[in-house]
Amino acid sequence: MYRSVCNTSLQRTWQLALFIALGVGTNSHAETITVASTSELTQVLVEVKSGDRIILAPGRYQAPFEIRQSITLSSLGDSIIDAAGIGSAITVFAANVEISGLRITNWGNDHYERDAAILIEPGADGVKIHNNNLQGNGFGVRADELNNIKINNNVIVGNNTLYTLDRGDGIHLQHVIGSEIWGNTISGVRDGVYLESSSQSKVYDNQLFDQQYGIHYMYTHDDEAFNNRSYQVDGGYALMDSKRIHLYSNKVWDAIDFGILLNMTKDSLVELNQVEQIVNRNENQIQGQEGKGIFVYGARDNTIINNHFADNDIGFYMAMGGEGNLVYGNQFIDNFSQVKYVGDSLLEWSHEGRGNYWSGYLGWDHKSQGVGNTAYQPNDNIDKLFWLYPEANFLMDSPIVVVLRWVQNQFEVTKPSGIVDSYPLLQQNPAFSL
Repeated sequence: MYRSVCNTSLQRTWQLALFIALGVGTNSHAETITVASTSELTQVLVEVKSGDRIILAPGRYQAPFEIRQSITLSSLGDSIIDAAGIGSAITVFAANVEISGLRITNWGNDHYERDAAILIEPGADGVKIHNNNLQGNGFGVRADELNNIKINNNVIVGNNTLYTLDRGDGIHLQHVIGSEIWGNTISGVRDGVYLESSSQSKVYDNQLFDQQYGIHYMYTHDDEAFNNRSYQVDGGYALMDSKRIHLYSNKVWDAIDFGILLNMTKDSLVELNQVEQIVNRNENQIQGQEGKGIFVYGARDNTIINNHFADNDIGFYMAMGGEGNLVYGNQFIDNFSQVKYVGDSLLEWSHEGRGNYWSGYLGWDHKSQGVGNTAYQPNDNIDKLFWLYPEANFLMDSPIVVVLRWVQNQFEVTKPSGIVDSYPLLQQNPAFSL
């Protein structure tokens, strides 16, 4: 059934009485309602019933608006919702709402008040947000304490003139179970997708650039992310205090701090990711600020396999108790430092006769099995000495250091420690290419 907003509340009451007299439920008579002004939209949102569809005619609509019924809100084309820089543009209180085809702009930037283009309140399960264009300072989509939200094929643009941490996240979900986020293009925000205290999310096929982190997990579990592209960022994919995350087949390049971060994260699988050009070009950078292909900080019981780390300041950086992880099948190609690990343990980076590919390895394969005959150790005790005392770097190529390395190779002067790959691979995986 179709009508314009000129249908009055009296007509709605008459229709309801007729439906009751005929013994017909109102949900079986959902309406499609076209509106063309701010006042009309405000009126319809008060009168609308669950199951109805509101379509906006082209034009500009002055927010804020509230949705309190399970409806669909869409557009005939070029419909702009403008929040005039204050608060959230659309606030959703009902479950199973669908919002699509809108342009939403100029909402507020009060993070404490959760200002967003679309703010979804607790209990509004099953919301669908797709094919919208959102541009403003605060959160693009913000949702708290709900289940089964779907966010796809939106363009979300923040304000990149603001300091990064003063921006809102493109998509910010907190205490959300079962989210699915795909096909979005997100830029100019703080984090592209931020998930906190949530679980069972699936994030895939998104383009994420000009922001702090592409995807940021915090206190989450049982999540999955794949086929995302993250670039022009501080960091690509940050897994913090989380568990059982499957991060696979993602790409990240042109980042400053890291490609992948595992910070106090456990029982996660990181595989088939491509990480290139993680480089800190700051001429005055200090120790620890190098670009890291993958940064493992206090994270244990994770599996890191079949990834590609190339052309980074450091391929693999490990610190603060990150020893208890399974690492094999990766390829480390032309990183300025392949590995940086300052610790007292001797770690074996191979599994069941399969190690990693190292572009600096010069061994031979006498058995024709694609595995080098001699073990590979990417760093020695002299390297660690320079990491601990970077002010001595000017001595790195001096004759005395050459002698010290020779002595170290000839005699076991200290307890063995560092990374050793007993089965280094001799062939690259040609599947990895940007």
